[in-house]
Amino acid sequence: MTETPRDNSATPACTVARYLALRLGELGITHLFGVPGNHLGPFLTTLRAEGDIEWVGTPTEGGAGQAADAYARVHGVGAVAVTYSVGAFNLLNACGGAYVERVPLVAINASPPYEQWQNYRALGLLTSHMSPRAESNLDAYRQVTVDAQVISNPGLAAGQIDAALTACLSERRPVYLEVMEDLWDEPCPEPEGPIVCHERPFSARNQRMLDDAVNAVLTLIAEHPGPDGRPRPVVWAGEEIDRFRLGEQLTELVEATGVPFCTTVGAKAVVDEDLAQFHGVYNGHASHPDVHRIFKDWATCRIGLGAWSTSKNLEGEQSVGGDWVMAANGGVSVGTSYFPDVQLRHLLPALQDALVKSYGFGGLAADYYAEAHAHHGAQSDRPAGLAQHRASLRVSGSRSRQPEPLTYDGVFDRINHFLGHETEQNWTVVSDAAFSLIGSMNLSLSAGQYLSQVSWLSIGWSVGAATGAALAPERGHARPMVFVGDGAFQETCQEISTHTRLGLRSVVFVMDNEHLYGIEQMLVHPSYFAEQAAESDGADFYNVLHPWQYERLAAVFAGPKTPANGVTVAHTSDLDDLLVRLADPTDPVNTGPLLVRVRLPRHDYPRAMAYKVPKPKAS
Repeated sequence: MTETPRDNSATPACTVARYLALRLGELGITHLFGVPGNHLGPFLTTLRAEGDIEWVGTPTEGGAGQAADAYARVHGVGAVAVTYSVGAFNLLNACGGAYVERVPLVAINASPPYEQWQNYRALGLLTSHMSPRAESNLDAYRQVTVDAQVISNPGLAAGQIDAALTACLSERRPVYLEVMEDLWDEPCPEPEGPIVCHERPFSARNQRMLDDAVNAVLTLIAEHPGPDGRPRPVVWAGEEIDRFRLGEQLTELVEATGVPFCTTVGAKAVVDEDLAQFHGVYNGHASHPDVHRIFKDWATCRIGLGAWSTSKNLEGEQSVGGDWVMAANGGVSVGTSYFPDVQLRHLLPALQDALVKSYGFGGLAADYYAEAHAHHGAQSDRPAGLAQHRASLRVSGSRSRQPEPLTYDGVFDRINHFLGHETEQNWTVVSDAAFSLIGSMNLSLSAGQYLSQVSWLSIGWSVGAATGAALAPERGHARPMVFVGDGAFQETCQEISTHTRLGLRSVVFVMDNEHLYGIEQMLVHPSYFAEQAAESDGADFYNVLHPWQYERLAAVFAGPKTPANGVTVAHTSDLDDLLVRLADPTDPVNTGPLLVRVRLPRHDYPRAMAYKVPKPKAS
């Protein structure tokens, strides 16, 4: 019997490219960000043929990574694709940030074909983008991912892809897939079964550890009563509440117990900031004075839930104390005791039940403003309640009676009032590092309305991130409102091209403090900002930027069918007039991205940074 020859020319039912596209689609990914290259071309062709995922080409690989990072923060997982070496090393910074901040990101790197690698091994022939070290890209990405795979055999591709995506979801961190160009169209099996997140198992040992941790927290609270003998804990909710999607559990805990809570900067707006128990963002010495007073002086113990003890979250402070609980990174420290392998998703409901059992429903509620008002008597100017306090912040930024030069605080106070009272549109505030981050942290926002990168702090992150934030389906294409310093904007300004190309109606406020790296000057020589220096300049030469006319870049990126606008504001009246226009959907400034150059005095800085600036000596 003669065997019929196989027809190798037939198109296989599933290829490596199609397999990866189907798996990404299964994760609900609607957009893939990146910069193309010849090694990536076959995958992108397959991606378009499948039709479920839209390719978003960006001017830079870094911008693509920032967009995918923000998309993942909102959606739960994101993806970015680049080409070997020249693209991958440009993407490395964004992937490093995602690793540090626990953002699930799939980094796809298309490499030279298997044939070329064989030629190199035999003849030493290097082609475009190749390195004499075949593992150079892989080794770099192993430092910033929880799983890194090189796919060189189509028969193993399905298993490698599934393993990486499973690790991405389970660890909530980036993974790396390097695929050789000539493998994209090679056959592989159809996907079998869904990609699922594998949580750590919960055993009897874990239950005992959890019970011990909860009892230790209760003991800490009981051993630190207030002057009236009643407990005064405050919760500090952090980034892992967002990364592990525990906002609902946090809300249930604070509503059931009444315990007041603050958030870290990175967890700002992880739940609705109109909750009665919400007090503000605690950021060490940079906190709002009312927030700092309640968190450090009124409260007798602090319970960190998913909060990271980073220098940014503890601005100006070096450590936590013995009256702290810190539940993060898979364990719980209570004072000097540590309980490993206690997961946050188990701790929150267990702690809620224990607190309600010990103190009753709402038993930890406290109107600390009313207490302060009663203590200080009629001369106190503090509001009598938390709701009135938040309302006063919103009112304080209303339209100015007299036009005055803009300041950082003036801008954010005015924006706060705009978001609370003057616009019915859905906005996502995306804040960059430095003064923009410090200035924006006290905005009053709804759940999911704020994004920032507070540990990695790669300047310029916000401009690319706004793209991903706008395209994530969960935000319903909310308009991004970006706050970015002038030095940071110079790093990533070309990502405004992506905003324009996609028709995003972003508003990008470039905080132009007379071309100065303000935060670097503050960190190196804060005396520059002291009052006695206000009449002279003495900025360190390396902190002085080349001045740009930022608003004019809008005309560079605009096209006949892709409008973009640029304006300059320098006084309170300018900003008032602009915000009126932003609230009017028929105004032409709302037809595409808007680039706003905010002109600020060089010696200005957010009031939250005042603790760093030495006071002038008495004459």
